[in-house]
Amino acid sequence: MADVPEHLLKRAAERRAALQAQQGGGDGEPPAGGDAGAPADDDPDKIPGRLLTGQAAAPAAAGTATAVATAPPIAAAGPAGHTQRLLTVVKAGSIQDVKASPTDKVHVWPHLLVVEFAASLAMTAFLLVFSTFVNAPLLGMANFNRTPNPSKAPWYFLGLQELLTMFHPMVAGVMIPGVGLAALAFAGYIDRNPSNKPEDRKFAIAIMTVFLMFWAVLVIIGSFFRGEGFNFIFPWRQGVHEIFDL
Repeated sequence: MADVPEHLLKRAAERRAALQAQQGGGDGEPPAGGDAGAPADDDPDKIPGRLLTGQAAAPAAAGTATAVATAPPIAAAGPAGHTQRLLTVVKAGSIQDVKASPTDKVHVWPHLLVVEFAASLAMTAFLLVFSTFVNAPLLGMANFNRTPNPSKAPWYFLGLQELLTMFHPMVAGVMIPGVGLAALAFAGYIDRNPSNKPEDRKFAIAIMTVFLMFWAVLVIIGSFFRGEGFNFIFPWRQGVHEIFDL
């Protein structure tokens, strides 16, 4: 139970002193009409039982009946005849039902950084082992007297070089890359779904998958299916090593 405010204790003490003065008591004994288990009236820290139960104090003597009858009522009756009683003052914090809502967010450290560090170590170890057994497909020293045939761009530009064999240079080198970059710039404003769960981002995942597959196919064709004169060939006829050694 919460603490009773000081102004209520003061009013209760003043009312108790007034009733004792009217009854001519003064000995501190509780009135006969009070509850048996109610606190004593001489305790300044507790509210008298008659105030909690809403019952008026019984007169101690016949001579004081008129004075008690003319005293203002302790409790007022409500619309339905219910007696309004002073129970207690409950603080707002004790009746608030506060429940922690579940969240799917974690801290950057250590949850995210530990996973990223472990992934970087695993990738570094894989590249170290892979590069030990497989040599990079590098050409020989550059010779300005002998132009390689075909002249291929690095693998990350082979998609654009492959587009040049299908479209006009203005379309393959400007329009298609420009539309792709503009779409990437506006992607964050078009797709405003805050969820990061794959089942809630099916459209975004489908668009990204189509883009990656489109670019991967162009790079694969430019790397393995283009021979001398940048003509289309089958790699199993000429061999992969011969393609890179041209």
